[in-house]
Amino acid sequence: MTNSIKTALLAFGMSGQVFHAPFIEAHPSFILYGALQRHIDNVRTKYPHVKAYDSLEAMLADEDLDLIVINTPNFTHYEFAKKALLAGKHILVEKPFTCTLAEAQELFSLAKKELKHIFVYQNRRYDSGFSAFRDVLEGGKLGKLVEIHFRFDRFRNHIGPKHFKETNVPGAGLLYDLGPHLIDQALSLFGKPTQVVKTLGYQRDNTLVDDYFHLHLTYPEQLQIHLTASLLVAEPREAFVVHGHKGSFRKMHADVQESQLLAGLSPMDNKYGIEREQDAGTLTLLMPDGSFQQHTMPSKKGDYMLFFQAVADTILLDKPFPVKQEEILWQLEILACAPNQIHSF
Repeated sequence: MTNSIKTALLAFGMSGQVFHAPFIEAHPSFILYGALQRHIDNVRTKYPHVKAYDSLEAMLADEDLDLIVINTPNFTHYEFAKKALLAGKHILVEKPFTCTLAEAQELFSLAKKELKHIFVYQNRRYDSGFSAFRDVLEGGKLGKLVEIHFRFDRFRNHIGPKHFKETNVPGAGLLYDLGPHLIDQALSLFGKPTQVVKTLGYQRDNTLVDDYFHLHLTYPEQLQIHLTASLLVAEPREAFVVHGHKGSFRKMHADVQESQLLAGLSPMDNKYGIEREQDAGTLTLLMPDGSFQQHTMPSKKGDYMLFFQAVADTILLDKPFPVKQEEILWQLEILACAPNQIHSF
């Protein structure tokens, strides 16, 4: 393989158009090389150089191809990932990586045997709000942490048109849609919890899948972390809240990358990933005299390109990938735990 990672997409829907193709096309270490035929007309409208494959088998047989992006419905991830690894390709898989822990364990073992890399697309580690939240924690100003809340809310009171998200198939429902983001953010900062309690809700009329979830993660020294998402929040609350012995921090979800990409802004544009000033977080600290002092905490630039840089560094330079295998396995164990019961690790 040369220093250019030839990459193909399995789908060119919203995920391919917004979260993958713009970065693969713009990053100097990647070549947007191909896509499956069923969506190739859409791809070629914007990327006329892309190679057309008329089947997955044809894509897998292409010896020039290095990396396959598996951005198909959740229940297909295991099947396509296994075929790609056996064909000698690295894989970048949308979250959730698989629908079961056993499937993930098998694929990680297979990748090790085939000397190939697995990358799970946990891009929300590179949201502007999460970066600000992480900086506050790492700064240590809050002292011993006691309670943390992550939220990811939307308002969608109808049943959506995507059947694989709204029918009772493996990997459907809000928990498997947004849960991997919130769980990954918690695990990336704090590691494996000691116990988890999961609550699911079915709140929209005629829903067949969960559209609300709450995960309560307990850590040593009684640190309590709450992960919540709902499809029925018309006025979103703070997405990041943390309380400690010396103060608190709160921050709305204001990452602009998805909306900018949907509007056609290039990730290389100087405006890309920059939040509005009024969306900055608020840090409230206890002063020596017992009063509280508030500080505005602007966010750093959000940048999903950093994820793709990490992929390139792993493939080309053999650097460790920041989304660790054990974190993905812990995530899937949390997703699969029985509702309304204490699950101990």
